[in-house]
Amino acid sequence: MSSAATDTGRPRFLDQSGHRLKIFPEEPQGRFIRWRRWVYAVLLLHLLALPFIRNGKHPAIHLDIPGRHFYIAGQAFNAQDAWLIFLVLVTVAFGLVFLTSLAGRVWCGWACPQTVFLEGVYRRIERWIEGNADARRRLAAGPWTDKRIALFILKQAAFLTVSLLLAHWVLAFFVPMSELPGIVLHVPLAHPQLFVWAMAFTAAFMFNFGWFREQTCIIVCPYGRFQSVLTDQQSLLIGYDTARGEPRHKGRAEPGVVSTAAAGDCIDCGKCVRVCPTGIDIRNGQQLECIGCAQCIDACDSIMDKLQRPRGLVRYDSLAGFAKETKRILRPRLFIYAALSLTAACALVVDVARVRTAFEANLLRAGGTPYVLDQGTIRDQFELHLINKHPEPADFELAVHAPDGAEVVVAQDKFHLDSMQSVRAPIFVSVDKGKWKGPFAFEVELKDRTDGRTRENIGRFIGPPSM
Repeated sequence: MSSAATDTGRPRFLDQSGHRLKIFPEEPQGRFIRWRRWVYAVLLLHLLALPFIRNGKHPAIHLDIPGRHFYIAGQAFNAQDAWLIFLVLVTVAFGLVFLTSLAGRVWCGWACPQTVFLEGVYRRIERWIEGNADARRRLAAGPWTDKRIALFILKQAAFLTVSLLLAHWVLAFFVPMSELPGIVLHVPLAHPQLFVWAMAFTAAFMFNFGWFREQTCIIVCPYGRFQSVLTDQQSLLIGYDTARGEPRHKGRAEPGVVSTAAAGDCIDCGKCVRVCPTGIDIRNGQQLECIGCAQCIDACDSIMDKLQRPRGLVRYDSLAGFAKETKRILRPRLFIYAALSLTAACALVVDVARVRTAFEANLLRAGGTPYVLDQGTIRDQFELHLINKHPEPADFELAVHAPDGAEVVVAQDKFHLDSMQSVRAPIFVSVDKGKWKGPFAFEVELKDRTDGRTRENIGRFIGPPSM
């Protein structure tokens, strides 16, 4: 996979000294840009609405880091459920591998938060304030006039406002939305940690979306580097039909005239380059900087419409399709990736629904002396640690089953706990010294009255060496 390079071998987004060239992408008109706007609108609506959606008493997503309590989609989790993260990551990883093998970097151009917020929010603000690409390019190349200073201040103020709102939107995943307005209205010193995080997120958004922009996709994100090994000749990619477009003829073709060996369909107008948000020339072949946004397709189609020629000089197709070879969408690697992703997803669902219980009950031996001799009685002390992991309050019932001759005393056998509330209940097991024959096991059973599930813990009674 090549880099986006000029004829001299230099990437188009760098000057001769290696410094970054600022990109001013034009906004084309066409079917793909319309579809992307709808996708962006739906994604932004769902993302921004998440902190306001509640599932019972808790938000749909609430990550209580200090308390180590996490509420996600109506389920409650704590730090002991961290093993589930592995299954989530494996499911997402194989799903992304499947999607990339099928359709290239369609995720990057259509659904990645970097693209959604940059193209759907920040660049739209920039266009409203400074105008189209030509106007922005002239403004950046000109002197710092009063107009340029005023527009710069207005744009940065708008970016700062949006970044502050987004930063507090991120905080709403960690602090319930019902509490966040009161926290924001307090002085920063009342909640210094939240204030620092809000300012850090604001600065990160300003830096990323206001200046760094496409460099995140080109330099920081590793996904583009993986694309060359995740795609093959049959993957659906955005490309340029070299056989149809070459040789270029710089506007000499007449409208409606079919391309010939002397003149291809490409008139070298550069429209596909001017609309690219990463500044590449799609005619140079597959490039790791391409994010699959399809803006070059809309731009080229508009030119083909004016020339009364068929669309598709730049289009979604596989490398096999561009080479006029047999195309096969369904192929073994797709089935393997899909099977791996579905397997991980099924394992995650089964573990959450069946393996993971909605409460934790751990039996621990009390600290200090392992057993106590008290007037002819041997006594062991244990402690049951119970955590309610239901998203709502729940009731539990404790029962201890010990062999004949053992006496059990529990301080409490019924519990009513709020979500993520824990309790430590002492359990005393004693045996008459005269009946002592050696260590034995006993069972501590805890029943969840909410769903009827039970959990058994085996304890071991120990005492002095038998005589």
